[in-house]
Amino acid sequence: MLELTDEMIKAIDNSYADGKVVEVVTAAADGWPDISFAGSAMAWDKQSLAFWERSFGKTYRNLQENPKVCLFYRNFEGRQVWKFLGEAQIADSGDLRQQVMDRTIEAELKHDPERKGVGIIIRLDRVMRGGETLMER
Repeated sequence: MLELTDEMIKAIDNSYADGKVVEVVTAAADGWPDISFAGSAMAWDKQSLAFWERSFGKTYRNLQENPKVCLFYRNFEGRQVWKFLGEAQIADSGDLRQQVMDRTIEAELKHDPERKGVGIIIRLDRVMRGGETLMER
């Protein structure tokens, strides 16, 4: 069963403030990978993560083509290193988009003054540390 621990939730929710910005790994339909940062990463619920996507760059285009994604959190000093793997849903309108925006940190929203971004919600299938699967759906 996959259920994020309180330690994971706290680490993800405080990643920006703690200077441990989460990395987002995506791949296009043709398999070419990309990596970017998600300063707004948050625990959406016990089985999902989310972030605010405002750049509409390669990450966004990849998720449109291929929803499989990995969010990578690392805090070497705290001995916390996790890979969160799942499928992304793009919330580009409506209540769900608004809910993600409402929970996005102000430091991220200030870079999107016109609030044109979208919510990305990742339903997690697996959480790993190194090559070890810690939990899966």
